Amino acid sequence: MGSPKAARSKAGQLGGIWRRRVGAPFAALLVAAVLVLVLFTGRFPQGPDASSRFTPVHVDDSTPRTVRDRPVSSTDQDLETSDSSKQEGETSDSSKQEEEGSDQKFELDESSMEAMEEQKQPPEDTPETKPASQGTTPANSDLDGEGGMATTTAPDQEERNAGGSGSAPYTKCTPPPNSTVCDLSNSRFDICELCGDARTIGQSSTVMYVPHTQTSDGEEWSIRAQSRKNLPWVKKVTVKSLNTSQPAPRCTSKYAMPAIVFALGGLTANVWHDFSDVLVPLFLTARQFDRDVQLLVTNNQPWFSKKYMTILSKLTRHDIIDFDSDDQVRCYPHVIVGLRSHGDLGIYPNLSPQNYTMMDFRLFVRGAYGLPAAKVAIPYKADRDDPDKKPRIMLIDRGKTRRFINAPYIVQGLEWFGFEVVKVDPKMDSSLDEFARLVDSCDAIMGAHGAGLTNMVFLRSGGVVVHIVPYGIEFMADGFYGKPARDMGLGHVRYSISPEESTLLEKYGWNHTVIKDPKAIRSSGWDKVGEVYMSKQDIVLNMTRFGPVLLKAIDFIM
Repeated sequence: MGSPKAARSKAGQLGGIWRRRVGAPFAALLVAAVLVLVLFTGRFPQGPDASSRFTPVHVDDSTPRTVRDRPVSSTDQDLETSDSSKQEGETSDSSKQEEEGSDQKFELDESSMEAMEEQKQPPEDTPETKPASQGTTPANSDLDGEGGMATTTAPDQEERNAGGSGSAPYTKCTPPPNSTVCDLSNSRFDICELCGDARTIGQSSTVMYVPHTQTSDGEEWSIRAQSRKNLPWVKKVTVKSLNTSQPAPRCTSKYAMPAIVFALGGLTANVWHDFSDVLVPLFLTARQFDRDVQLLVTNNQPWFSKKYMTILSKLTRHDIIDFDSDDQVRCYPHVIVGLRSHGDLGIYPNLSPQNYTMMDFRLFVRGAYGLPAAKVAIPYKADRDDPDKKPRIMLIDRGKTRRFINAPYIVQGLEWFGFEVVKVDPKMDSSLDEFARLVDSCDAIMGAHGAGLTNMVFLRSGGVVVHIVPYGIEFMADGFYGKPARDMGLGHVRYSISPEESTLLEKYGWNHTVIKDPKAIRSSGWDKVGEVYMSKQDIVLNMTRFGPVLLKAIDFIM
């Protein structure tokens, strides 16, 4: 065999011979390739879109160079009676879904009211900081009411600056036969779609449409560019359709991709509203463009973009523009102002031209965070070889309102039923990326009605949401979390607490209207419901009474 030193010496000699025999021809070939490249580069002039069709075209040398903003960057307890099963049966019908999507009332509805109550205190239900697979929809399962179980990377800087990969020009948008570009008919949202020649002027919150016809009459609309048009504090954007005598503002930058102008603010900073009012509607509006779309944000909230950049970067590969501070006139072939929305934390496929579903959205979000694919089973089933494996449940204990007063006892009870318990501190100091992976490691999440349950979007298909409903708010439980969970392909178990499990009983007593007649309190308006049932109530969970409901969740996991 010889010594290692001799072997290395022999290898060095062979390497030298190889380099002399191969290196010289290769170097000659490389020099020839460079000469050819230089020759042909000189023969073909470089147009403004030569490197990428998304690079801005500066049409006036006197205009300052475009400066892009960096991306800122239901199982009711069996001892109780409820009309929830009837309610769910109605909402599952597609025609009812259309009605829900168009007949929402917001002065103020329960979701707005709940968020306003939440915003009186610091956010509690998610970490302070920070997919794209569409599979067949698995059987949706709900363990609620009498129905039983029904089966049924942020882009790198070079890519941002180039603006794209040089693919074929965007051609999906056809100018309308007239200048009417805004639809104000939906009671939930307004939307304007400008197809042809659209020009955004951020500092004046204006988008101008230059019609292709010579007989166009000028029109103007002012819309709240979010999914809740009846919230007076959502910032408005003006959309103008110019007539033939009005001069169009001169473009400082031209693009071949579409753009979406939308507003933050509103009820955001509550994670349920972050998803229901912005992220789900943005998915509905932007996903069709396969990341080849620019987002222009009015009333920008830097914390929002920072927290959700993992999701936003999967909806666009381009810079996110702070619309209010943008001093450019940006010209696009297609601009959408506003966000489409179907309902509270919901997507109705019959209302989506692309037939998107909440299952699609959940899988999209999971893909964005790099979580296991849809075919991967929940953790308990994925590791059947471990005889000591226990189903894992995340217990979300709110910090301010609707708290579990007896949380240690609840943890003990869950462990007695065979769970491994992950108790979450709402103020935990971790990124949303880390929190998403923690949720993914669980088979179920459990919490009182509140924004923290929105984290069910990170569960795997077949996971379970154990929904504890405080006294007096049963009427809003299914719409907020039950139906969304089922539509995402998750199990949903709902438990409505009794008066004895609510701290309201000690405060008011059996004879007070708060305890005797919650419907009467509800008739007084959402503010009263929020003040009493949402803000003043904590929970002392009776694990004996809760046990049969929990067993149904276990059966689903097993």
